[in-house]
Amino acid sequence: MPWTLIRKDGACDPELEERSLPVPYRLTVLGTGYLGATHAACMADLGFEVLGLDVDAAKIERLKAGELPIHEPGLEEVLRRNLASGRLRFTTSYEEAAAFGDVHFVCVGTPQKKGEYAADVSYLDAVVESLAPHLDRECLVVGKSTVPVGTAQRLADKLVRLAPAGSQVELAWNPEFLREGFAVHDTLHPDRIVLGVASERAEKVMRDVYEPLGEVPIVVTDYATSELVKTAANAFLATKISFINAMAEVCEASHADVKQLSLALSFDERIGGKFLNAGLGFGGGCLPKDIRAFMARAGELGADQALTFLREVDAINMRRRARMVDLARELAGGSFHGCTVCVLGAAFKPNSDDIRDSPALDVAVTIGRQGGRVTVYDPVALDNARRAHPELAYGESALDAARGANVVLMLTEWPEFVTLDPEELGSVVETRKIVDGRNALDPMSWRAAAWTYRALGRP
Repeated sequence: MPWTLIRKDGACDPELEERSLPVPYRLTVLGTGYLGATHAACMADLGFEVLGLDVDAAKIERLKAGELPIHEPGLEEVLRRNLASGRLRFTTSYEEAAAFGDVHFVCVGTPQKKGEYAADVSYLDAVVESLAPHLDRECLVVGKSTVPVGTAQRLADKLVRLAPAGSQVELAWNPEFLREGFAVHDTLHPDRIVLGVASERAEKVMRDVYEPLGEVPIVVTDYATSELVKTAANAFLATKISFINAMAEVCEASHADVKQLSLALSFDERIGGKFLNAGLGFGGGCLPKDIRAFMARAGELGADQALTFLREVDAINMRRRARMVDLARELAGGSFHGCTVCVLGAAFKPNSDDIRDSPALDVAVTIGRQGGRVTVYDPVALDNARRAHPELAYGESALDAARGANVVLMLTEWPEFVTLDPEELGSVVETRKIVDGRNALDPMSWRAAAWTYRALGRP
């Protein structure tokens, strides 16, 4: 089976010679959401034959037509290129997937349970219970979802119990480390690959599968450690974000500048500057629910005291949203009644249409409930926001959303918001008052244009 070497920018390079895969595995990807759609398209781009599966027939029809269910820069091009090549197909049939694949990647979600901190792993169980009865030959099932430690071993036992091929069906755990907005790059150029395996055979298969990526650090470990790598990484990142936001609270109390504080800290090589930008805090479908699930699982294991600090990490993060509402209310004169508020941003981060646990939308909804007339604009997440919160008003551009506003809130640091002209925006608002929720704007240029500028953690 031939494959084409991939350039650093993710495009196929026709000048590089074709080579043969070490072993002609055929891959399936079970679940075609953010993770699954990306993994399926990128593995096909590496030259594998890939069959994507989802129980949502409408989603599968869209994917077959080259339409993504998500917004992810560069992914649609990869999807369409591999549909056209014939290397990538989609189905709703588990029987077809089992007959097709040698390696089955499980890429379904593990959301937070309603009313609990724990992760809901029922989608994983559903995939295993639907796939296993059709597995009548040697194959490898590979979990990529973020799960509570101990899940992999339980699923491995279930596979052997339910599959006709029995112990010939093995499990590996291969956590993903994708960043929304950079998923294609992170899949094709990972900074490390973690393989949780129980046999040398499973390790060899996984090394063969990822061989086309070239020289990438590979950490081979047991199931439990591979599961903890992902949850520990997310917990560390969440802790670092909440640390600088806690410093922002101290800076506000002491009239210091958290932006300068962060800059000074970033030069310390033991600390570094990544994830050290104070602001509205983290959201999305990963960090918030993953740290809560980590705490819940630690409690089940009798190690809850080890992660009690994560409760404060979570609390600091949520306080940022409340503080943003307070700052906006201050600029509104103490009350939102009769006040028009423009919210720039609906997605939880730029380069994404993901509104799950979005701090920006949370603030917008809170202000609306407190009597404010809220108009939201986001470059790509408007449709998702409208469906989730039809009670809010929506603009078709930043200027449209800001028309007649008494207060403007910049809550998602899209490049088009960061580069807004203060004079142009000032020409459409009622009063020139802005709160920079991401510390991404230049205070001097906004104040020079007669704006009242406020930001979290800055004088």
